[in-house]
Amino acid sequence: MDFLERIPQRAPFLFIDRLIDRTEKSIVTEKDITGEEDFFRGHFPGNPILPGVIQCEACFQTGALLMSYLGEQTKNDQVALVTRIQSTKFKNIVRPGETLKIHVELVEMMGPAAFMKGKITSQDKTVMTIEFACTITQKSTT
Repeated sequence: MDFLERIPQRAPFLFIDRLIDRTEKSIVTEKDITGEEDFFRGHFPGNPILPGVIQCEACFQTGALLMSYLGEQTKNDQVALVTRIQSTKFKNIVRPGETLKIHVELVEMMGPAAFMKGKITSQDKTVMTIEFACTITQKSTT
């Protein structure tokens, strides 16, 4: 998992398992949804559905990984933080046993801000789409 060196998230709040593909302005990762994730205990017990906020976070982490390859987040004292979320649409339910394919595309860089589009698919169906922005900032010293 070489990508772990490029983003700050760790288990149990890591929502990328594999880096599948990367170009200069896009990236694809995957996440296996096992059903053993702790949030399933309280999110519709007996009828496990992947929370939408977790899907969003998977896109954000994939976007942060893309930014790290762009050289925008390579310093140890910097981190990418989400500053805008818009146009989010949830199109299909995700259940345990599925593998998410997380696609993120860089739309535009403006200084330290990156504007991105994300899409998650599972079983050849679009699960969700999102537009978001991240900004590079200094890590907290605490």
